[in-house]
Amino acid sequence: MATAIVVTSGKGGTGKTSLTGGVASCLAALGNRVLCIDMDVGLRNLDLSLGLSDRALMDFTDVLEGRCSLERAAVPHPVIADLCLLTAPVKPPVRAVDPEEMRALLRRARQDYDYILMDSPAGLGPGFQLAACGADRAIVVSTTDASALRDAQRTVSVLRTTLPRIHLVVNRVQPKLMRRLHTTIDDAMDTAGLPLLGIVPEDPQVMLAANSAQPLILFARKGAAVAYLNIAKRLTGQKVPLMKLR
Repeated sequence: MATAIVVTSGKGGTGKTSLTGGVASCLAALGNRVLCIDMDVGLRNLDLSLGLSDRALMDFTDVLEGRCSLERAAVPHPVIADLCLLTAPVKPPVRAVDPEEMRALLRRARQDYDYILMDSPAGLGPGFQLAACGADRAIVVSTTDASALRDAQRTVSVLRTTLPRIHLVVNRVQPKLMRRLHTTIDDAMDTAGLPLLGIVPEDPQVMLAANSAQPLILFARKGAAVAYLNIAKRLTGQKVPLMKLR
């Protein structure tokens, strides 16, 4: 059965969009049919992480308004089979999107895809609520700094009213800095109040891949690329040990 996953964070700068694109690419590489939906209206960047910025022409409002079909609007990746992107509009639509319309779109998408990953805008505003309204589970992305973890807590408190399955990904981890701050991944889990889905190291290859218009798995074979693959495997039910960061 298809699974719709909202990827969110309490604050910006946690690397949520890069993680969405990286995990989606890995899920597709593992043989799953994957649709990414960029829900960040006006500030879309998921196309950059996937290397599809010059291909995504129609957005999810075009589908909702009946201007084109989902099949036409969802852009396939030219290299990674079974990976598609449905992008966000560059500016807010004239008419606010009805959550039931988004739920209907997701019901349609579940017929063609195994996983649907929705990149939510940061914060708890209307964009976040729209992204979460039709999800089956959520991934909350946080860094280890106190403000990010506090905002992750707030996000979790909202999501728990509707979603039973919520997991934490601690992103952009810098082991040396964590040692200096006397913090641990366990501290992050306790603060956010979530089970841990994965940890991702700070990796300059993430930015280099985006600037080169390539998904990270086509650009690197270590660091964050391995972490994304491990998270994708866990989402499919595989048991994979956490990365050991040094």
